[in-house]
Amino acid sequence: MISPSGFEGIALEEEDLNGRLMNEDIRIHSWPCSYYLDTSKQWVSGRLSLTPVAIKFTADKTGELLVNFHLSSVSEIKKESSNLIFSSLTILEKNTKHWFSSLQPNRNVVFNILEHFWREQLLSSQGAGAEAAALQSTKGKELTGLLTGSQKQLEDTAKVLHYQGEQFDNIMRGLNKIEGDMDVADRLLTELESPSWWPFSSKLWKAPLETKPKETATVSDSKNQEGIIIRIPVIITHRTDSNVKPGKLTLFASGLEISDCNSQVIHRFESKDVDDIRVHTPYEISVRQRFIGKPDTSYRLLSAKMPEAIPILEMQFSKKIQFLEDALGFVGARKSPQVDLGTSIWQAATGLLGGVVQPGSPVGGREGTDNDQVQLQKQEKISQEEAKELKQILKKLKGLALETEAELERQDEALDSITTSVDRATLNIDKQNRRIKKLT
Repeated sequence: MISPSGFEGIALEEEDLNGRLMNEDIRIHSWPCSYYLDTSKQWVSGRLSLTPVAIKFTADKTGELLVNFHLSSVSEIKKESSNLIFSSLTILEKNTKHWFSSLQPNRNVVFNILEHFWREQLLSSQGAGAEAAALQSTKGKELTGLLTGSQKQLEDTAKVLHYQGEQFDNIMRGLNKIEGDMDVADRLLTELESPSWWPFSSKLWKAPLETKPKETATVSDSKNQEGIIIRIPVIITHRTDSNVKPGKLTLFASGLEISDCNSQVIHRFESKDVDDIRVHTPYEISVRQRFIGKPDTSYRLLSAKMPEAIPILEMQFSKKIQFLEDALGFVGARKSPQVDLGTSIWQAATGLLGGVVQPGSPVGGREGTDNDQVQLQKQEKISQEEAKELKQILKKLKGLALETEAELERQDEALDSITTSVDRATLNIDKQNRRIKKLT
């Protein structure tokens, strides 16, 4: 059983990993603009910056940070006019109204991006208490969050694996159809080789052809619609930075689709059409399809939910995805030694669950007192409710792992059947081609 100090080490490592992923210093976007400084009653030029959890404004001349507040403290973002002439953007933070003007490339772009991240921050479980995010949660909650993330990753993998199995089933159906067509071709060629009017036709003495037993693969009922792996709200930029609008990004096992707020498809990329995917930051990617003799098709997508989609994109487009400099910390943190960490966390979960659900057995003397102290420390780390929740998640993880293993074994058998059918179809095609050449 892992000791409390060992569990604290694991928790600290996990906190460090999460800290690198969602660092407040990560700048999602910044725009040149002017800010109305109420103390001096004048406009100050500088840059408005957006981070995962905060909005900041830095003056150009002095480099002073004039504005810095959490997104969760924002109650309203509006487009207004200052002095009835100049277009401005106002952000109501608690009881303070902040005015921003001369926004570049334009006010609508800044408004759409800020509003998107503000709404997502409010809707997310973390955004509901961003100011309280700095407070340490209990070890049970940290472990629950970690296992929930693992469960989601496994579910996404299972969806991709399921779609891959459907593709194998479709291939097997196609091969079975090819074999049926080859049987028809065989009968037609036999007719041509020995016409019915020929008196010495071998057809008179030929026994009826025995039907060949066909290998059948287990075919799962395919859905009418292709399964969606994940769908997230995004801010879409096409060609120019000034052409920005909100929409949705949907990931399928066969590609990805970009649509507007009304679910009207703007563009769909099949997996083979995607030439490269660039990860600019953990929150922004660009997808491109190259063409010869005409402009490339490229979309830049920004979303607060993008960290959830990037691992799936990396799995689907492993040879086409590229992490740029600002995103290297994100991929580096995700590619840290997960096996050792995962094993330690699993052991920690098992040990802590055992400690809470089954309190130490009564042992006499000093040893019993030590056990009671250890159990008390563990109970401070994790509660009964958290232990029950962890057990449920672990059961789900076990079920998903077993289902994934069974699906992999089924697909291995399907691949063997496909290989055998392809070899047989190749031999039949070569044989029929030779017969056709003899007739010509």
